[in-house]
Amino acid sequence: MTQTVTRAPAPPLDRPPSAIRLGLSRAAFETRLFFRERDAVIFTFSFPIVLLLIFGSIFADELEGTGLNVSQLYVAGLLGSAAMTGFQNLGIGIAMDRDDGTLKRLLGTPLPRSSYFVGRALNTLFVSFCQVVILLVIGVALFGLELPSEPSTWVTFVWVFVLGVLGSSLLGIAVSSLPRSGRSASAVITMPFVVLQFISGVYIPVTQLPSWLVNIASVFPLKWMCQGFRSVFLGDAGATLELARSYELDRVALVLGAWVVGGLLLCLTTFRWKSRRDG
Repeated sequence: MTQTVTRAPAPPLDRPPSAIRLGLSRAAFETRLFFRERDAVIFTFSFPIVLLLIFGSIFADELEGTGLNVSQLYVAGLLGSAAMTGFQNLGIGIAMDRDDGTLKRLLGTPLPRSSYFVGRALNTLFVSFCQVVILLVIGVALFGLELPSEPSTWVTFVWVFVLGVLGSSLLGIAVSSLPRSGRSASAVITMPFVVLQFISGVYIPVTQLPSWLVNIASVFPLKWMCQGFRSVFLGDAGATLELARSYELDRVALVLGAWVVGGLLLCLTTFRWKSRRDG
C-alpha cells in the first residue's frame, strides 16, 4: 500500500518594497542628512529671512492706490524664490553626489533609480515648505501681510507651490549634469539662479524691468511662481501692479505644468549617473 506524503505549502515570499515606499525611506534619509549639516541648515533658512528683513525694512513705502506696501510685495517674491531653492540645492547636491561616487555606488544597490529621485524631490518639497512657512510668519508679524480667508485661494497656493517646486527641482536635476565637477557646481548653478531672481520679480518689480528682460524671465518658472504667490497674498489690489493688470493664473498653470513635463524630459535625456572621468 502506497502512502501519500503531503507536503506543507511553501511559505509565501516577502514582496519587495515598492519604489514609492523606498523613495519615502530615501526622503527620510535625505532629510536627516540635511539637518545634520548645521551650516547648510542655518544658511538655507536664514538667507531668505535676512533678505526679507533687509528689503522689507528699507522699502516700506505704500504702493499708491493699492493699500499695500512694498514689503508685502517682497514677501510674495521671496516665497517664489524659496519654492525654487530646489533648482540650486538639487543641481549642486546631485553634481557632488556624482563627483564623489555616490551615484555610481547607488547603481550597484537594489534601490530603484526612481526612488533616489523621489527621495530627493520629497526632501526638497519639505525644505521649501518650511522656508515658505517661516517667511509667511515674518510677513504677517512684521509687515502686515494678510492671509487669505477663501479656501479657493489656498487651493491656488497649493498648486502654485507644488508645480513650482516640482518644475524647478526637475530643472535642477537636469542642470546637475552641466558642471564638470562637484567643486565647480556651486559657481555654475548659483549664478543663473541669482540672475533669475533679479529679472523675475523677486527683488525688483517686473513693471520696472526692461521688456526684453521680462521676456527672458517669462521662459522660466520663477516669474510665474512669484506671480502666482502675489495673486494669493496681495489679492485684487495687487493685480494693478502686474504688466497685464491681471495675475493670468491660467498662464501660470500652463507654464509651470509645461516645466514639470519639460523638466522630466530633460532629466530623461541629459542625466548622467557617472562623472566625466568615469566615461
